[in-house]
Amino acid sequence: MPAARSRRFAHRVVTMLTAGAFATVAFDFFGQSLSPGLGFSGLAPVPLANQVIRTVTGAESLPGAHALHYLAGMIGYPGGWVFVAEPLRRRLVPGLAWPVAALLYGVALWVFALWVMASLVAGNPPFLGFAQIAWVALAGHVLFALVAALVTRIRGD
Repeated sequence: MPAARSRRFAHRVVTMLTAGAFATVAFDFFGQSLSPGLGFSGLAPVPLANQVIRTVTGAESLPGAHALHYLAGMIGYPGGWVFVAEPLRRRLVPGLAWPVAALLYGVALWVFALWVMASLVAGNPPFLGFAQIAWVALAGHVLFALVAALVTRIRGD
């Protein structure tokens, strides 16, 4: 790998981790502090991750659930933005404003979390039955994506 490409890749990895850190803090603050403080449902990403682990392995692991939550927030979700969604937006629909693309990406994250992981993998009703927690989760995933995209823009990626 040429040196310039290697530096660019390293910069993007740091961007991904930075975006993930800020976005995960925003998601957790919103979902576990702000939303319940305003009288809405609180999010429980670690218990959901524990359900996934239990379904896949047959055993619960609270440390593993925390790790799964933070790996998704620090690597998986922001990596999808930095290395897939944003490059596709630039290439295929460059006229689409990045906040709109980030909003759509947040909806995609919500579908992945609440339909694929919570329902298809963990066995909960699709989108948790569209109860209040599902809509708080939608807002939280959109917030996550917007923060991750903003950090990516600030870092010049």
